[in-house]
Amino acid sequence: MGDKAHTHPGAAGRARAADRPASVRNVVLVGHSGSGKTTLVEALALTAGAVNRAGRVEDGGTVSDYDEIEHRQQRSVQLSLVPLEWGGYKINLLDTPGYADFVGELRAGLRAADAALFVVSAAQEAEAVDGATRTVWEECAAVGMPRAIIVTHLDTARTGFDEMTRVCGRIFGGDDPDAVLPLYLPVHGPEGPDGHAPATGLVGLLTRQVFDYSSGERRETPPGPGELPLIDEARDRLIEGIIAESEDETLMDRYLSGGEVDPKTLIGDLEKAVTRGIFHPVLAAAPAPPGARQGLGTVELLDLIAAGFPSPLERPAPAITTPRGAPRPAVPCDPQGPLVAEIVKTASDPYVGRISLVRVFSGTLRPDEPVHVSGHGPTGRGNGGRGNGGRASRETDERTGALSSPFGKQQRILGHCVAGDLACVGKLSGAETGDTLSDTDDPLLVAPWSMPDPLLPLAVQAHSKADEDKLSQGLARLVAEDPTMRLEQNPETRQVVLWCLGEAHLDVALDRLRSRYGVHVDAVPFKVALRETFGGSATGRGRHVKQSGGHGQFAICEIEVEPLAPGSGVEFVDKVVGGAVPRQFIPSVEKGIRAQAARGVAAGRPLVDIRVTLLDGKAHSVDSSDAAFQTAGALALRDAAGEVSVHLLEPVAEVQVLVPDEYVGAVMSDLSGRRGRVVGTEQAGAGRTLVRAEVPEVEIGRYAVDLRSVTHGTGRFSRAYARHEPVPPAVADRLREQEGVLA
Repeated sequence: MGDKAHTHPGAAGRARAADRPASVRNVVLVGHSGSGKTTLVEALALTAGAVNRAGRVEDGGTVSDYDEIEHRQQRSVQLSLVPLEWGGYKINLLDTPGYADFVGELRAGLRAADAALFVVSAAQEAEAVDGATRTVWEECAAVGMPRAIIVTHLDTARTGFDEMTRVCGRIFGGDDPDAVLPLYLPVHGPEGPDGHAPATGLVGLLTRQVFDYSSGERRETPPGPGELPLIDEARDRLIEGIIAESEDETLMDRYLSGGEVDPKTLIGDLEKAVTRGIFHPVLAAAPAPPGARQGLGTVELLDLIAAGFPSPLERPAPAITTPRGAPRPAVPCDPQGPLVAEIVKTASDPYVGRISLVRVFSGTLRPDEPVHVSGHGPTGRGNGGRGNGGRASRETDERTGALSSPFGKQQRILGHCVAGDLACVGKLSGAETGDTLSDTDDPLLVAPWSMPDPLLPLAVQAHSKADEDKLSQGLARLVAEDPTMRLEQNPETRQVVLWCLGEAHLDVALDRLRSRYGVHVDAVPFKVALRETFGGSATGRGRHVKQSGGHGQFAICEIEVEPLAPGSGVEFVDKVVGGAVPRQFIPSVEKGIRAQAARGVAAGRPLVDIRVTLLDGKAHSVDSSDAAFQTAGALALRDAAGEVSVHLLEPVAEVQVLVPDEYVGAVMSDLSGRRGRVVGTEQAGAGRTLVRAEVPEVEIGRYAVDLRSVTHGTGRFSRAYARHEPVPPAVADRLREQEGVLA
């Protein structure tokens, strides 16, 4: 691994690699924003010969960041696939955004991948491993996904490679830091004027060979006499770490007794330990200097991916059911098996329409063939599909369009895509991210992956009349492409609300609406669903008497209103005696009262939790009508409201916050400052605490952003509606002032 002959297959070799699941490697890059993932992908593409010149993120010229939004923001905002060929293997690199707002793209990349590269920056010391990256590491560990660690930015490092290795061992190794060890050590050249000695090569700890990159091409040289003691110290620790994870229990005895262990045996055991996800090598990498073909460590990293990371044959496929939820046996990664594929990303192209990035788990996907599409829908694709019990909520047959392999803006046409590989499919107009493609005569459904709930609201309205006609379609397309967005049309506030993961997520959504769909919107203040209720009992009289020639209008009713327990709604009771209100008009009174309650009586919010009793009234044999008694009922309710205080009610949410133990105090203090009531805490394991609280919804509109700040990106929360409660008078005045409503 890293010490092999390096060959670049021709067209025939590439075709064979793409047709054999054993020769496919699907690798996702994980790391915080600015860690160097996209630059690393560019360097690997240059070394593999996929590009002739490496682009720069700052110039908007990389293969991964090809979207105009990414050019403007100079950062990744979406998942991108970069396929490479190396030594007879097809390597699918999945570059993911590092910013927390785009974690949905990261989740999709993890779903499509069989192994992960965690990219950390030496320029930011221990801050290179943020809380979100640690969480993803733990999630990968829980499912046994193989992982390696790549240290970048050694040329501008505040921290040396050795120190970064110790940091990674402490953070990622946990109880077993010897499971996180370097395979190579950097070799440094002479110091420059700034006192910094740049890394010019690597030394392999198992082979004791130096790989010199100073000429821009990798050359193999023997180590100098002064380098051997440093090599041997690190080499001994690496060998002990490999032997500790070896399946051959005799190796440790031989090693401790002074016997020589064959390097080929060590390399074989290392590859097995990496594939099993129990050993995590640390490597250094850097982009090639201008005019060079190979960047520091890129050859070693490509060799590690090819030899040490598993093929799709070695990783289990997700659970499979029928669309009705009946379990099915696991499908093998076999090109001849039944078709099972999953859409991991959906995008729209202005020229070819909708494009779906698909991971094929079984069978072979071909263009222009009918497939069955099963989808979990918006309630099933978040939170692990718990919303609909794992059953399909959308089923249809479609015909696949052209298959292609993406490379930046280019789409390279494919004849087919076998099990284990990834490809783009065109013209699946009804399919969305997370949907399953299967044979039409044997529909199947892949279990959904976990997605965070979008909890940051943005209320929008069309900028102009022309935008109104395109707004609903544009928003629907956004939500179909991104399962971490949710669209809500709130009937109480009469607002169109786009729920996202954070402010950067919102910015990208609005940018795409403008640039991709030509829809301009204005952001308006988000409103919570306030309501009203009576503060006490009251009576009211509604008199609607008019005479304007011909049939007049005559209706009088008298009511009593009593407050009820929260959640009771509006009750109507008829206690009219003696036919004062004819029986046919009593439903009219009720209808008028309910209509007025829906409109509100003080702040223009729905009136709830009251019992209205119709006591008496008067009618006219000619002039009374359904409309007249509806009006009288509404007037009576308004009259009663004038005799008693009307309380404003606000929605209260049950909030659950999962945070590392060190942030529990800060989170509880922050919740108290939001008028929240902490109702309990419990240990959630792995050094985390679950804080449960009840908080007014008006106070947590931006909590998705604020919690990230309080916990340095390590906290997560969920919210669910609990009930409506009276608003404190001071807060009620503020809310009325904000919404321009006078009590």
